[in-house]
Amino acid sequence: MPGVLSAEALAEAAAELGVSPDQARADWDRARLVGLIELHGGTARPGWRLRAWDRDDSAVLRGWVALLDAWSLARPAPATAEPAAVAEVVEALPQLLSLLQLSAGPVPVATLLDMLGQRVVELRTERCEVPYGPAAAPGPEDPSPPGEPGAPDSPASQDSPGSPGTSGSLDSPGSLEPLLDWALDALASVGALVMLDGSGEAGDQGREAVLTALGNWAVWVKLEQICVAAQSPAGNIEQPAADMLRGCAGLTPGPARAEYRAWLAARPVGSAVSELIEAARGDDALLRGLAFEALRVVGAPAEPAVRAVVDESALRPYALLWLAEHEGVDPEDALDVLTREEATWLWVDTAAAIADHGESPLLVRHLESAVQGTVPALLEEVRAVGHPRTVQVLVALAAAHPDPALAKAVRRAAFQVHTGGV
Repeated sequence: MPGVLSAEALAEAAAELGVSPDQARADWDRARLVGLIELHGGTARPGWRLRAWDRDDSAVLRGWVALLDAWSLARPAPATAEPAAVAEVVEALPQLLSLLQLSAGPVPVATLLDMLGQRVVELRTERCEVPYGPAAAPGPEDPSPPGEPGAPDSPASQDSPGSPGTSGSLDSPGSLEPLLDWALDALASVGALVMLDGSGEAGDQGREAVLTALGNWAVWVKLEQICVAAQSPAGNIEQPAADMLRGCAGLTPGPARAEYRAWLAARPVGSAVSELIEAARGDDALLRGLAFEALRVVGAPAEPAVRAVVDESALRPYALLWLAEHEGVDPEDALDVLTREEATWLWVDTAAAIADHGESPLLVRHLESAVQGTVPALLEEVRAVGHPRTVQVLVALAAAHPDPALAKAVRRAAFQVHTGGV
């Protein structure tokens, strides 16, 4: 299976680390879950988090959150458990973690078990599942009218083996308790909580659970993400990246960043970064710039994807600027990392975005940002840079500029680029 260590590699790793083979296997699996190791075909190599581990504390915290998110993989479920029951417990656990976080102290396992049973019933109700078992529905030989013993809504039927809250059903305390023990044990194994006995001391058979400091922080982060996603200012969180960016085109920087954060909070970071990169590869220069603004909000998790596109000509200037700022270069000085040709290409791309979506005065003011300093030098280098939108940009600039002589020179340059002349 992909990612599974061979017996030989496992034995070698265990000997090198001075641990048991089982511990070496567990450490390997967790390193993959955290992102310290990446698999490419049959080869393992350091993941981006490992490269950032010593210089970015937030990468360490996000790595631990990734492990917390994968708690159900970190400790296998009981072999005798029904897969459907395991899935329901995994889906119900966020509510139990919220209770632990709000309680700010130990919570009896009995309380957690009761909430788990209620949540499982709610999940089945939301799926419109009909309870199964002897009391699921009256049969042809059960003519008892409602309210009498044996009727579906009578107290006797509610305590029948197939109804919630009894040991005969999947969501009863008796059948859910082993799964709750598994979940709490798995969460404890990743450092999210500790188990206590009744006296508040750690014990193997403890009947109370309390979140660790890391666990409290992680639950708070998850709740914050939900709140951020629910407060999307422009209502674009369900849109694909390109549509979301178009929806942000008319926003000022502050609200736009809030929209990016809401959109990112609503989806896994890996797929969100991939969507943004793909949107940047399109023909719309405005979306290209906005996509990298959104990637600035992502921060360190986007670094591998940004580095991977440095050699793509359309994305290279944006990627280099992003990486420079990510590594601490002042945004005002970041342009220094670009060659003259790259800076000119970026100028044309930005001008294309303005021409497509902005106003004519903004395009004229864009001339002032050119690194060449003079219009003749700019036109000479713009013609040589080979941007696919050069002609359209020059035509738009000529139409917008109030100086007739300069406009004429720009139109001549546009004609020469179009015809391939000198």
